[in-house]
Amino acid sequence: MSRWRFLASPRWAGYLALVIVFAIACSALGTWQLNRRAEALAEVARIDANYDAQPVPLAEALPGRDDFDIDQRWQVVAATGEYLASEEVVVRNRPFGGSTGFEVITPFLLTDGTVFMVDRGWIPQDSDGRPSVVAPPPAGEVEITARLKAGEGRIAGRTSSGAELATIDLDELAERVDAPAYTGAYGILIQSGATAGEPPVALPRPVRDEGPHLSYALQWFVFALLAFIALAWFANQERKVLESDAAGGDSSPPDGGRVAHDRPSSAAPRTGRSSQPVERRSRPAKADRRRSDSDVEDEILDRR
Repeated sequence: MSRWRFLASPRWAGYLALVIVFAIACSALGTWQLNRRAEALAEVARIDANYDAQPVPLAEALPGRDDFDIDQRWQVVAATGEYLASEEVVVRNRPFGGSTGFEVITPFLLTDGTVFMVDRGWIPQDSDGRPSVVAPPPAGEVEITARLKAGEGRIAGRTSSGAELATIDLDELAERVDAPAYTGAYGILIQSGATAGEPPVALPRPVRDEGPHLSYALQWFVFALLAFIALAWFANQERKVLESDAAGGDSSPPDGGRVAHDRPSSAAPRTGRSSQPVERRSRPAKADRRRSDSDVEDEILDRR
């Protein structure tokens, strides 16, 4: 394991910490997408269970005026009473078919004296951005069916202006009528007959779509896994480089890789005329010039 010892360095510890943080963020985003998919699937299940179901009496579905459970969304209810046309309001900035307009909210006075808010449908805006002309609700006592939906509450920075509201805020609507009103949910009117296509137009059926949340979640989890794979790949590349450097160091001279040069020979010429070394010949020892007379005489005799 000594070849992986470099992984214990502070530099690689920092790399690992960054990868862990990145993987945690990706996992959190993937989990968030899975939660959104679960919410979408639950909404699809509510649409399938409630949207086309048989109506139940409003008092049975909502025993209390502030009662409402999320699983009751789109539940069909029936009620009997009369519209309070004088208290009718519109909610601005409501999309429909690619256009922006208003939704018409009309309080509905039930036979027991309580008020239930009914969304009668959508109307377009005129050239000045104001609500277009809308037909008044039926007069007198009528029976209606509607689908339940929770109120929207208030949005900071968006206020009401006269009979124009920013959101379907049931608490604000309850303050406008002089009677106890339902604040847990309101009803989207179910229209039928010849007037169903006339303004206010019935709101469209909700889309049964779970969205791309599952694929997005898988992508985030894959990104987290790829981060660790990339870290391992870079670590292996550095290991190869270190091993290559170590192998090159073992084949170099023991003095640390420096090339040893022989000292220039004393026999090399210093004049620069030749770069070839000159081999120095050994010179015979000089004869002793101090010879005796007998040596000289012997030498003369030898020559004869």
